[in-house]
Amino acid sequence: MNGVVIKSTGSWYLVRDADGNLHPCRLRGKFKLKDAKVSNPLAVGDRVTFEREASEENTAIITEIEPRQNYIIRKSTHKTAHSHIIAANLDQALLVVTLVSPRTSFGFIDRFLVTAEAYDIPATIIYNKIDLYDEEDRRYQEAISGLYSQIGYPGISCSAQQEIGLDEVRAVLQDKTSLVSGHSGVGKSTLINLLVPDLELKTSEISDYSDKGKHTTTFAEMFEVNPNTFIIDTPGIKELGLVDIEDNELGHFFPEIRERMQDCKYYNCRHVNEPGCAVVPAVKAGQIALTRYESYRSILAEEDNRR
Repeated sequence: MNGVVIKSTGSWYLVRDADGNLHPCRLRGKFKLKDAKVSNPLAVGDRVTFEREASEENTAIITEIEPRQNYIIRKSTHKTAHSHIIAANLDQALLVVTLVSPRTSFGFIDRFLVTAEAYDIPATIIYNKIDLYDEEDRRYQEAISGLYSQIGYPGISCSAQQEIGLDEVRAVLQDKTSLVSGHSGVGKSTLINLLVPDLELKTSEISDYSDKGKHTTTFAEMFEVNPNTFIIDTPGIKELGLVDIEDNELGHFFPEIRERMQDCKYYNCRHVNEPGCAVVPAVKAGQIALTRYESYRSILAEEDNRR
């Protein structure tokens, strides 16, 4: 039988077949050793072949994992030098961010977008909690949204608490498989509850002490919003370590840098202090946002420190 993994707990997987039936499955042992650099050989969104266990009535064994169209990956938080696949076979990724309570950093946003670019996954930014904005916050968000829209990342302003902007979010989701991600505390679970009301996902309030969200989603899980429309909810991400991106590749995953790379004097330009660089003058001229360039430099420095 064939199906899609809709939930992963690390040792057991829930697989949905073409008729919508759910099957608890475990993974055949050989897959667990196939790639020692990945902490999870199977991710939500993976397409698999499975068969019933002869000794068990309600469980099955996954015998084959189909090649992935794409995936979102991060460095493992538990195993040094390992990576963790967040989700696979995505049509798009939606990053939920907040500019207040708590504020999502540009560094986190840009790392997520770099990962999406690296695996050719279109990304949209959901600016949640606009009900908390004052006039200055609104102007700031308009500027930030304009910055990212200009380089290819559309944005939607919404308030999960006041149910503002939900129709726009639903329209973006329609007929696609979408990853919904973000820091803990950005209102991701509240938003998903509104999009799929019968889920009744647990939500938690922001800690007054740390102004950071408490984790409420334990495992990645796929939900059906409408026929042929699925969202994948993931645990809140504190940090997003990039995987397998070399120095000379990084610029390709910043669209505004990629556009100017061909004008650099040297093909292996790092866009830091090389002569004839076309990127640094564009930053100085305000043609590339300083925050984006700082994210680029920060990622470069992290990769240098790992060597």
